[in-house]
Amino acid sequence: MGRNTESEIIKQAGLETAWELVETFSGMPRWRPDDVNMAGDLIADRLRTLGVPVTVHRPLVYLSVPQDASVTAGDVTHRAKPPSSAAHCPDGVTGELVYVPSQKASLRSYTKDAIAFFGDEGANLGGRLKGRILLTEGFGNPALTALAEEWGAIGLIAINPGVDIHWGTCTTIWGTPDLDDLPRKPKIPVVSVNKDSGTALISEAGQGGTATIRTVMEEGWFEQAVPVAEIPGSTDTDSFVLLHGHYDSWDVGVGDNATGDATMLEIARVLWANRGDLRRSVRIAWWPGHSTGRYAGSTWFADHFAQELDEHCVAQVNCDSPGCRWATSYHQTTCMAEMQPLVQSVIEQVAGQTPIFKRPNQAGDYSFNNIGLSSFYMLSSTMPDESRAEKGYYAVSGCGGNIAWHTENDTLEIADKEVLLRDIRIYLLSVLRLAQSEILPVDWRMLMAEFTTTLSDYQAECGEDFDLTAAVQSVAMLDAALERLDTGIAAGTVTAATANAVRQDLARILVPLNYTRAPRFVHDPAITCPPLPMLDVALNLSGQDEGMQGFALTQALRARNRVVAELRAARKTIETALG
Repeated sequence: MGRNTESEIIKQAGLETAWELVETFSGMPRWRPDDVNMAGDLIADRLRTLGVPVTVHRPLVYLSVPQDASVTAGDVTHRAKPPSSAAHCPDGVTGELVYVPSQKASLRSYTKDAIAFFGDEGANLGGRLKGRILLTEGFGNPALTALAEEWGAIGLIAINPGVDIHWGTCTTIWGTPDLDDLPRKPKIPVVSVNKDSGTALISEAGQGGTATIRTVMEEGWFEQAVPVAEIPGSTDTDSFVLLHGHYDSWDVGVGDNATGDATMLEIARVLWANRGDLRRSVRIAWWPGHSTGRYAGSTWFADHFAQELDEHCVAQVNCDSPGCRWATSYHQTTCMAEMQPLVQSVIEQVAGQTPIFKRPNQAGDYSFNNIGLSSFYMLSSTMPDESRAEKGYYAVSGCGGNIAWHTENDTLEIADKEVLLRDIRIYLLSVLRLAQSEILPVDWRMLMAEFTTTLSDYQAECGEDFDLTAAVQSVAMLDAALERLDTGIAAGTVTAATANAVRQDLARILVPLNYTRAPRFVHDPAITCPPLPMLDVALNLSGQDEGMQGFALTQALRARNRVVAELRAARKTIETALG
């Protein structure tokens, strides 16, 4: 492996460099474009001080930056926050309030499903909401906003669960929009209020009252800094691991994501000092536009370096919200199936826990699914469920489960030095194994097991309405080919170069198949993506109106054809390599 062993390199990880950045960022708001650039330049300066080569790209990206908002009902004006991408309505929009209680389990849902949000009542909201303002519990998220617009609502008020109001975003557009995306740009004002204001507004709605929503947004093209550090490998220098996370944040955003920025800075320091021990290169990127551009920074990088990522990137590792107070558990570890053995071995070694995995959401800075990059982490450590329950915390999407997430309260006290050091070592070891292993630690048979389960579930749902046997058989044939490949690797009859090329080529086929609907190099909407998403039409065949049944079956047939063809292409990739 080189001069230093894996354990020796891990021991070099410390807190001095990382904690200094956490403390500095704890006094730096980072959501307005100028403030974001100052933070990006600071990261670059820190890297240069450490001797790490860094390139600072300065692309123009499209952002929506919230400035102010309010809700007035009766003679009371309530404090509110607009999510990024809400419509700019400085003069306000006035309409009748219609309160629709949401399902508690859907408060953080990004699934565009009216029934999931509102139960059976969700099937009949179009007539009730046209020309009115929807008031409901939850967050001003993209799926809910899109539904409200489709129903003809002129505004949306989301009632957050606690005393604080959370920042967020309400667009389904992933990154800077293109011409095809623009029609999905939100056209209504959206705001969030806290629970007390929500209770008052529910009372107002019950009396047939009206409300005025006012939102002030700054929207347009902004130059933003994208610092990218490059740690060269020693042998397979063209191949690289991409480690990345966002450095823009709401307010000072310590747990989301100053701790992640600091983690990557420390990893850059350690890897640069041990670059001679790396087989592959490691590229470390800090993104702007995560919060106000719906992943605009990572999307810009995915777009502009698409061919290089396609040809040379072996995997991407997302670093978001590590090192937070009380985050001692790994029972919600984000990971694609093929990377689970690697991640499990790392977390067991460093933290002494066996992680429980969750499928990556169509969220975070997972801007590389359409290229076909195997991926893991987004949120890693989190609070144990019993600890969250004891504190009365509701579900959030960062800060290790702390409800300071996306509020003014995400300050220095949210970070924990002991937890941060452990998470740094987890990320470092994960990247090391990708960068150092002679043969890429990717287990595609884990994905075949997932595909088998998914197809079984889908077949059970659609019953006799549609037959998925061809897809099931294609998975079995691909799994058999993978077994032959793994046997050849173990026996030494398949070279490391061949094994790595095949495993990387499989990612370009299988990741998009499992996580996208759009063509490669086009970004899917930021709403929940089910497994093998092209086939999810089969889940509701029996629920289709009689007149729509034939159209739905046609769509299901086309989806099955794509799945079978892609699985066959993956199998042929292996068979060609084996000769």
